[in-house]
Amino acid sequence: MFGPHLTLDLYGCKEEKLSDLNFIYKILDELPDLMGMHKISPPQVILHRGNPKSFDKGGISAFVLIAESHISIHTFIGYGFASIDVFSCKPFDEKEIENYLVKAFEAKKVERNFLKRGKEFPRELEIAKRIVLKERKSLI
Repeated sequence: MFGPHLTLDLYGCKEEKLSDLNFIYKILDELPDLMGMHKISPPQVILHRGNPKSFDKGGISAFVLIAESHISIHTFIGYGFASIDVFSCKPFDEKEIENYLVKAFEAKKVERNFLKRGKEFPRELEIAKRIVLKERKSLI
């Protein structure tokens, strides 16, 4: 398997958190350390102002690249909604990350999906064999 991919759709989030660039930056800055991962870029956080003539209050699109893959957050301010992806080539405690994010955004409801990506990675048998042997040796 290449790695775990956690997706969270958070509903009923506080509008002030969904629109706060500093709050989103802080989450993306802290999350890799909490997961035992390594940032390879500072978080990128971009505000989209939306359309003032409609219910669309805009939102934030943000991501941080980690050596192990990426974390992204997209907020929809007027809808109290955040969509979050956490993808890594290394295992992480997905329940701990879910709890951290639900609490941080003060979400009233969460929709959670968890995928095991790249189930046949690597396809070359000799490479896969070396990886498995190395992992088993580290458990001793």
